Amino acid sequence: MRKWVGIDVGGTTIKGAAVLEDGTIVAKGERETERGAALVLDTIAGLAREMAESAGWDFAEVSGIGIGLPAFIDFETGVVEAAVNLGEDWSNLPVVKELQERLEGKPIMIENDANAAALGEAWVGGGKGYKDVLCITLGTGVGGGIVIDHKLVHGSNGMAGEIGHITIDPQGRLCNCGRIGCLETIASATGIVAEANQRLEAGGESSLRSHQKLNTRLIFEHAKNGDQVARDVIEYTLDRLGFALANIGATINPQVIVIGGGVSHAGDELLIPLRSAYARYALPRVNAGTTMHLAELGNDAGVIGAALLQVGLG
Repeated sequence: MRKWVGIDVGGTTIKGAAVLEDGTIVAKGERETERGAALVLDTIAGLAREMAESAGWDFAEVSGIGIGLPAFIDFETGVVEAAVNLGEDWSNLPVVKELQERLEGKPIMIENDANAAALGEAWVGGGKGYKDVLCITLGTGVGGGIVIDHKLVHGSNGMAGEIGHITIDPQGRLCNCGRIGCLETIASATGIVAEANQRLEAGGESSLRSHQKLNTRLIFEHAKNGDQVARDVIEYTLDRLGFALANIGATINPQVIVIGGGVSHAGDELLIPLRSAYARYALPRVNAGTTMHLAELGNDAGVIGAALLQVGLG
């Protein structure tokens, strides 16, 4: 069985793993994300070697290295066009070339981090066994990835799967992208808390007032315990998310929708009403052809998906 290394680069940490081609993690670790492109590239190269060593592999045994980056990427050239969360010196950076110089010419593939995580879930996580998969991640923001016939969909310039920036409410909140009413302003953890605070500021009676600072776990807990404000927030959020997913469903007709990210830790309290909302808005035949699962890989999705880019699925 061939041996791969996957690297998942985040704004604060860089995760790495030694991965077999069936998705099994043999070893994993992480390092702090330093400032400066050259330092980050050095860290990626060092972590890749460290993962092979931790797995008990000679580095010569590693068939290739895949890297997920929070970036806009030119996939034909291996150039990162921009990586806002990593710094300005990532603009038009030839990442594949730079890393091959650091890693003895090993095959290198790079991918947007959300797409890499989607591929991991599609291959060995919540989407395992399906060829057409829509993955959505509900965290601080809303990310996503589309896998059709086992392959990631990039679109004309790498922007396919930007699910968080579908406009849901043209009169809604300002999104970090500069537009108004994106799905991210509603269905992210940030959006859910903002909705709850807005309803509390409007004078709603709620047990949520006993907390100085809200988070989605508290809101789901209070909703489960019957608090009306919390229930209204969750109902509104999942209705709008189901509406968005139904429209995506009519476009790509996925076999399975995989829901991940911190918000998905609510489990059935999220999944059951979301399935109902999807069924309410989706074309009946689209709904009949789609199942919905929670993500299964957690924080390992990115490193597994990055490693599997090399298997030919990306």
